[in-house]
Amino acid sequence: MQFNDLAVNSPPMIVREVLDNGLRLLTESMPHVRSVSVGVWLTRGSRHEPESLSGIAHFVEHMLFKGTATRTAEDIAQAIDSIGGQLDAFTAKEYASYYIKVLDEHLPLALDILSDIVLHPAFDADDIEREKKVILEEIKMVEDTPDDLVHELFTQSFWEGHPLGRPILGTRETVEAFTRDALREYFARVYAPDNFVVSAVGNLEHGRVRELVEKAFGKTAPCGTPAVDEKPVVAPKFIVRNKELEQSHICLGTASYSQSHEDRYVSYVLNTLLGGSMSSRLFQNVREKRGLAYAVFSGLAAYRDAGVLTVYAGCANEAVSEVIDLTVEELRALKREPAPEAELRRAKDHLKGSLMLSLENTASRMSHFARQEIYYDRQFGLDETLEGIERVTAADVQRVASELFRDGSLAGTVLGSLNGWRYPADRLKLP
Repeated sequence: MQFNDLAVNSPPMIVREVLDNGLRLLTESMPHVRSVSVGVWLTRGSRHEPESLSGIAHFVEHMLFKGTATRTAEDIAQAIDSIGGQLDAFTAKEYASYYIKVLDEHLPLALDILSDIVLHPAFDADDIEREKKVILEEIKMVEDTPDDLVHELFTQSFWEGHPLGRPILGTRETVEAFTRDALREYFARVYAPDNFVVSAVGNLEHGRVRELVEKAFGKTAPCGTPAVDEKPVVAPKFIVRNKELEQSHICLGTASYSQSHEDRYVSYVLNTLLGGSMSSRLFQNVREKRGLAYAVFSGLAAYRDAGVLTVYAGCANEAVSEVIDLTVEELRALKREPAPEAELRRAKDHLKGSLMLSLENTASRMSHFARQEIYYDRQFGLDETLEGIERVTAADVQRVASELFRDGSLAGTVLGSLNGWRYPADRLKLP
């Protein structure tokens, strides 16, 4: 098997290669550690499912741990435990990941297990029926976790009718309807080398990793079918769902930027100012000064062609209107006047510090490199990212706030014991 597109990116220890079958390999050598984190990342997620198969990407992820042609589920667990390794996986909207962290001497076994899992799953019929029960319990768990449920309800309403709005877990109806043939067909169509990114970070030598990856994946054929992403359209709505709870849960949000948008760094700073840290406006004004909520924060979710900025708060039923009022006022204030220099400086330093601290271990670096490859087809050096944050000005934040917090753009979901409660639509205006 021949390789092409060999390039050494910034920083210089990151090496990228592409196999002839389309699989992308990324490695970074960290000689001062004794561990290696390696992940196989699939560039397909729940947004790439047909509605009738909602949840199938997540279901297949579960099934890949239930055994292969040569290993039972118990064999896999014992092999990982016997070397003190950590094996896990997750499914997201636009990708899935299977990853192991091991001592450097166990890298060959780690890659052997990972490749076996993602290339040769058994899809045993009895295992499929058992796993349906497990995933139905997982769906119930979300229903019983109100801070998760309110975000799920918000997303379904915010991107109604679009794959990004559907739950990653699927629904009871779709999960119960999955068949072995449907799972195998989905797997055969999606789990192909041109949809894989293999990312490895730690005490490793690139050439050795390349040999192991070539041995495991080199003979697999590409699928050659690109994903089709339809851009979502947002129709902001405000919904209330009654549920007997001790606390009410609020999720407000507005459309934001995609992963590659030129103003993404500005949006990071804006989010930090709003509710992304302990010194943020929401945390200080809702929790610290008024004691209305234990948890209050904002967050960004960005995809290839869309994004959303959300604010979450959990509060007493009688405080819901006041918390929403305070949140809307903070959005208006970010549009109305530029952030003071000291506050902007603090937000930038918080962002930069959080980023640098998050990249101090092999697992987080492995994930970081894989996501950058998936969304940008290249690696951003840390200095480039820090410079992007540093360039943000108060005027930039005010401009982006005016763009994102447009009048009529704000959607909301409230979950709690709120029979008959309504929030006046005119108080959601962002003039």
